[in-house]
Amino acid sequence: MEVRVRQGDNVWYYSQLFQIPLQLLLDSNRGSNPTALMVGTVIRIPGYVLNRYTVQTGDTFWSISRKFSIPIDQLFLVNQQVNPNFLQVGQALFMPSRITNKRFVQTDGYDSTVLTTDLDQLTEAYPFIRRRVIGTSVMGKPIEEIRIGNGSKRVHFNGSFHAHEWITTPVLVEFINDYALALTNQTPIRGLSMLPYYNDVELSIVPMVNPDGVDLVINGLPTSEPYLSEVLEINDGSTDFSGWRANIRGVDLNNQYPAKWEQEVSLKPSQPSPRDYPGRAPLTEPEAIAIARLTLDSDFSRVLAFHTQGQVIFWGFEGLEPPESEVIINEFARVSGFRPIQYTDSYAGYKDWFIKQWRRPGFTVELGLGTNPLPFSDYPQIYEDAVGIMLASMYM
Repeated sequence: MEVRVRQGDNVWYYSQLFQIPLQLLLDSNRGSNPTALMVGTVIRIPGYVLNRYTVQTGDTFWSISRKFSIPIDQLFLVNQQVNPNFLQVGQALFMPSRITNKRFVQTDGYDSTVLTTDLDQLTEAYPFIRRRVIGTSVMGKPIEEIRIGNGSKRVHFNGSFHAHEWITTPVLVEFINDYALALTNQTPIRGLSMLPYYNDVELSIVPMVNPDGVDLVINGLPTSEPYLSEVLEINDGSTDFSGWRANIRGVDLNNQYPAKWEQEVSLKPSQPSPRDYPGRAPLTEPEAIAIARLTLDSDFSRVLAFHTQGQVIFWGFEGLEPPESEVIINEFARVSGFRPIQYTDSYAGYKDWFIKQWRRPGFTVELGLGTNPLPFSDYPQIYEDAVGIMLASMYM
């Protein structure tokens, strides 16, 4: 919601008027000088929307504020062009309304279009959320990153490295929504107040690493060449893409990282495939490159790559993981019930590379049970399991 500054207004007063933490207001208006607001400057109030109200017989600003339990100065602020002494029946007023419900679409078939719509709504409602494109897919679709918080601890989550594991994307987006709701309403998540984490942690989230692959699994064949013909050839002529893990060129993005990549090549397909093909070299695919560049530039304290399925968490690589990884994984196991697995005969993954490169904690979290793609009916439990892990990654 946007308001225009009046004579004598300041950001601290707005935080009191709307009961929004001051830091969230400051972060929602990064282009403004909070100590010297100019009259007429547009200020964004996070966690609010403007609705319309039609004046009824006998209405005054005072009676309207009492009727809807809102401070009267909120009405004055958002209706500066209205003379409150001459309200007319049928006249339209703006009514500030606190957002208390999710602005997230919980839907089966969560493709890149749904993701864009949700991120549009979330960043409009909560302008302290920072959003940017970190790269594009083979087909030119944006790979977007969300950042929330100001702390020195930098924690990264990502989802949908694998196309048929797309259910990890709404998990991450719903967490963004729940986190923003808790911050603006000053309500806890699982008994934890979120504002201290906002101040201590900078959270980076890439909800969909592989938009081309996700859209292929959910929507079927692309309409443009050469992708239509190429994916049919890779998939042996079948239009059933339910088992597709790779990007649109048949490269498994989680086998693309320089962490014993040569050993992974010896174990996996030697040409483009719906799954497991590591590519002709490490980091050939734009999606894998985008995540690598983000990681190289960001000084992450720890990373969590969300996959499905198995209810296990992989947390080691070649003995290079630091001692704190074991402390963290034990807490993840406690809050989720998932089984920790330190080592496995699989290489060249994102968390492998992160551990190898920085000697910091990296985790591959396998959500859910069953056969990929997991049924959306499992989503509520999948989300609940993930929330505990995501919160623990912030407070550990």
